[in-house]
Amino acid sequence: MISPNYVRTLARYNSWQNANVYGASEELSDAQRKEDRGGFFGSIHATLNHILWADQTWLHRFSACPPPAKATIPDGLSLFEHWDALKEERIRFDGIIQKWADGLEPSALEGDLTWISGATGREITRPKALLFTHLFNHQTHHRGQVHALLTGFGIKPGITDMPFGENIYAG
Repeated sequence: MISPNYVRTLARYNSWQNANVYGASEELSDAQRKEDRGGFFGSIHATLNHILWADQTWLHRFSACPPPAKATIPDGLSLFEHWDALKEERIRFDGIIQKWADGLEPSALEGDLTWISGATGREITRPKALLFTHLFNHQTHHRGQVHALLTGFGIKPGITDMPFGENIYAG
């Protein structure tokens, strides 16, 4: 289904696009970033917190880091109240994701992972390769929401198309 190089490419894409949306978000005031603009999680700030919280949750499930400081999806929306702390943790955690991806062996993609889903309240088992792909698909999905919210403010983030990313391909 996927390979370690595919995961590494997606990890590099993740870092590139996080830099893109965080850089574009810098053009806004703190109040604008936290303003409820009708996004799924309300604001740009809450959505970026959710992405980081979910990344930490999944990497914890993959045994690559400790759990996030907040345990639930609603609590994760306020993982970091201050913009600078959120930005710094995003950069730091992108490094953790990259290190995890860089260390993946083909055998890491084999088998299933079982966890208790806070979203569904039940135990779920899925193939690891599917879950690794989900990590990056989830990020892209919610970054797209942030992109739309930024566009609503008249801000145009940079290119998001994978083929145009410098040094992201790990093939």
